[in-house]
Amino acid sequence: MSEIYRFKIFSKFRELKHIVTKRDEEKALDNSLALHTGEDTAQILKNREGIERFMDMDIVVADQIHGSNIEIIDESGSRGWRDRRSAVRDCDSLITDVRGVSVGVLTADCLPILIYDPINVVVGATHAGWRGTKERIIYKTIERMVENFGSNPRDIVVGIAPSIGGCCYEVDFNVAQHFLGYRGACRAKIGGKYMLNLVEVNIAQMVEIGVAMENIESSGICTHCDFHNFFSYRKTSCSGRFISLIGVQ
Repeated sequence: MSEIYRFKIFSKFRELKHIVTKRDEEKALDNSLALHTGEDTAQILKNREGIERFMDMDIVVADQIHGSNIEIIDESGSRGWRDRRSAVRDCDSLITDVRGVSVGVLTADCLPILIYDPINVVVGATHAGWRGTKERIIYKTIERMVENFGSNPRDIVVGIAPSIGGCCYEVDFNVAQHFLGYRGACRAKIGGKYMLNLVEVNIAQMVEIGVAMENIESSGICTHCDFHNFFSYRKTSCSGRFISLIGVQ
C-alpha cells in the first residue's frame, strides 16, 4: 500500500506487522477510518477493507475517551472494526499477546504510540492526548506489560506515529501546568500561552520506566504542519481520522 507510513525500528522483526495510514484524496472521505465522527459508515467500512486485507489478521480498536484506561485483549476476533458497538469501551490503550490479532488507535493530532516486546511477543497501541499523557498512560501501559506478561522495559521497542508537534500545539496554562516539570516540553509565549511538546513528555515517561532511548523511534512528523498527508483536527476541524495498527502474525 502506498498510502502508509512505516517505522524502521520494527522492520527487523519478521513476525511483526504494523501500519500507519495516510490521507488519500483518491479514496472516499480522504481515507478516513473513523466510525465515531459522523461520517458515512458505508464509506468508512469500504476504506477499512483495504487495511484489513493488508494486515490479514483480526483488528481490535477501542471507543477512545482521552483517559488512561488500558485493556488486555486475550482472545481472537475483531472488535470495533466492522461496527462501533463491538469496540472496547472507554479505553485508550490496548495490549495483546494473541497472534493474529492487531490492536490500533485512531487519531487526528493526538499521539499514536505502537509498542512491541519481541521477547514475550506482546504488542500495544496507545492513544495519548494531553489528558492521557497527564495521567501517564504510556507509563501505565508498559507497567501493565511488565505485570501481566513479564516484559522487561529494556527489551521494548516503540514507534511514535505522526501527531501535532511542539511547533504547533498551543495551549493555555491550565493544560501546560501539568507538564512544566518535563524539561523542554513547554515553551512559554507572550500572552500566557505555551507551546507543548507531548512527544517529549511521552518519551520521558517511557525512559523513566526503563525503555531505552535507542529503542524509541519518533516519526518527527507534525500532523498540523503535514495536514495534507495526515488528518489534523486543530488545523482543519476535520472529522477524519487515520489509524496506527500493530500485530504479530
